[in-house]
Amino acid sequence: MRFRLLGASLVFCVLATAQTQLSVEQLMKFLTSALEMKPPQTDSEIAKYLAKAKLSDKLEDSAIEKLLAAGIGPKTLDQLHRMRDQSATLAKSKPAPPPPKVELPPVPTSEQQAEIVNDVREYALAYSKGLPNFLSTQVVRRYQAGAPGSRYGSRVSNEPSWQQMDILTLRLSYFEQKEDYKLIMVNSAPTTQDYKKLGGATSTGEFGSLLRDIFEPGTQARFEWGGWATLHGQLVMAFNYQVEQSRSQWGIDYEHTAHIVPAYSGRVLIDKGTHVVLRVTLNADDIPPTFPVKAATTILDYDYVDLSGHQFLLPLKSETMMSADGILSRNVTEFRLYRKYSTESEIKYDITPDPLPEEKAKDLKVDCTNPKNKQDPSCKK
Repeated sequence: MRFRLLGASLVFCVLATAQTQLSVEQLMKFLTSALEMKPPQTDSEIAKYLAKAKLSDKLEDSAIEKLLAAGIGPKTLDQLHRMRDQSATLAKSKPAPPPPKVELPPVPTSEQQAEIVNDVREYALAYSKGLPNFLSTQVVRRYQAGAPGSRYGSRVSNEPSWQQMDILTLRLSYFEQKEDYKLIMVNSAPTTQDYKKLGGATSTGEFGSLLRDIFEPGTQARFEWGGWATLHGQLVMAFNYQVEQSRSQWGIDYEHTAHIVPAYSGRVLIDKGTHVVLRVTLNADDIPPTFPVKAATTILDYDYVDLSGHQFLLPLKSETMMSADGILSRNVTEFRLYRKYSTESEIKYDITPDPLPEEKAKDLKVDCTNPKNKQDPSCKK
């Protein structure tokens, strides 16, 4: 609904200027948005804006009938009749061409799927060993909201209304296949707090252990073909997986006082040519009802990074969501300023990096309206 409000407000600003030319398609979108706003625009307000509009193509009675069914008022109807008459001599708008049909490759056979999973397993188990020693800046933006239907502050929340709680800046070192996290700043203030003892939601394991735990033979994860998907504009292969609780190595802590190792499931997106993992998701399953955390989901994206003239596939961005005590927690983590490790290496932390560019961050969100993504953990209610 926030998007619709922004879209309608933008059109209102345009129509408030001198006479503006609109296509019938733009007119229909504007009126639909105006009627769906909370609260909706009044009949007088809409009519006032339409009085300054001129159509670039022919408005027909059939379109006005659709708007009547949507709930336009009499003053708006009068303006539409005026616009219909003024546009009577114009040509009809051409319908938008249908989107090009994407020809997907054939579904791999069961034998091919098994070979792909084996290739990815070899890659995942060797991933940590193939990484050089490096340093990185990790920026974590932490948000909270009331869980849907719960009371958060003085109101009852039906949809998450995220409030940023803080920004953490960490110095992350990866040395001899071990990760070390040192908290440098909270918001813009230097700190000496221990990251492991910090309150609120935190996460670790992005540099290999997460992948390794899924693909280790001892985990006995069950994989099945999940279809073709698109990530960062490229066609990728998707596999769904499940890990039983008795084989799980993924842990969830609550306030450093309670700990469980739940069953989990998720999805891996794989480059169809190289069979490397470009995204992995995890969703905790069958959490005991007595445990304070009721839900936990992680989405982790990888991208190629240059380190001393060599390309390595390293974490780009992750998003972790948890629900506990009627509160939703959301951590958006960005990995920046990768550089080769040395004892003399220095990274300045006086400025918190800006969020990732839109072209890099936009694909982290899963399109839950696509039926092919219905099994993605981030699309589960």
